[in-house]
Order: sequence, then C-alpha cells, then structure tokens
Amino acid sequence: MKTLKLLLPIVALLLLSACGSIKVATDYDTATDFTQYKTFAFYKKGIDKVEISDLDKRRILKGIEAELIARGYTKSENPDILVSIFAKSRQKVNIYNDNFMYGYGWFPFYYGPNPGVRIDEYTEGTLFIDFIDAKKKQLAWQGIGSGALNNYKSVEKKEAKMREFVEKIMELYPVQKPQTN
Repeated sequence: MKTLKLLLPIVALLLLSACGSIKVATDYDTATDFTQYKTFAFYKKGIDKVEISDLDKRRILKGIEAELIARGYTKSENPDILVSIFAKSRQKVNIYNDNFMYGYGWFPFYYGPNPGVRIDEYTEGTLFIDFIDAKKKQLAWQGIGSGALNNYKSVEKKEAKMREFVEKIMELYPVQKPQTN
C-alpha cells in the first residue's frame, strides 16, 4: 500500500512531463549530400509570410543561426542553402478521467482524491524549418517540431522554449555539431 502511494506522484509527474515534450520529425532528399553546403542565408520572402510576432521570428532565426554556425556554416550573400520557417498553432483539449481510488479500507470507504473528470486546454505550436538548395531551388531538408505552448509570464521562459524547439528540430539535421572535448 505504501508503494502504491509513493508511485502515484511519480507516475503523475511522468505523464505531465510527457505532455510538455516537443515531438520532432524530419523529411529530406536522401540523394542530397549535405556536407556540400557551407553557407546559408535566410529566405526573407518566406519568413515575412509567417504569422507570428517579429520578436518571435527573431528568436527562432537567432536559434537557427547559432545551430548552423555551430555546425561550421557561415552566413553569406551568396548562400548554398536558404533557410525559411513556417509556424502555426491550434487549441488542444485533453480530458482525463480521475475516477481512481487508492488508500485505506474497502469501498465505499477510501482515502484519495474526489473522482471526476479533469479538462486541460492548451495551445499546441508547430514550427517548420526548411532548408532550400539555393542553386536547384528545391527543398533539401525539412524539420518539424510540435509541442505545447504556454502563456509565459517571463520573456526568459518564452525564449528558452523557442530555443528548445529549434535545438530539438536541428538534432535531426544530417550535419551534426562537431564533438567538443
């Protein structure tokens, strides 16, 4: 019985942390040699169409730039790849059944939470990062990240979440950061 009481909070924390994670996916042209790319620039026409605040755009682009520079790329007026982004959001609802019992004694005598239904509403954001071969004018790589967005009470938390989105997506990019000792 004591083990059950100790496990319940741990399971609840694991479930909550799973809801807050960022899911990532990627798609790319398998015939592309990504090591041939050495320079990049941002594709202004595509980025200007994204319907998020200019502050958020700058946060995302700053994160992408840092990730590319860490991989040995340099920003250029005559780039090998063009980087574009797209973002969207939607309202989500999770419904949890809290009709469980634990504690002491037999039904109808128990110690535990009031049974019922819990409803959580949140905004799910999706960020697309596109790398376009500048010479071929073709999409070479696309990374996608989706996760819960909160109404952040501090700019630092919002910046950290956007940095996390970019880092998680870029983990799937074929050219990895060099290992530091």
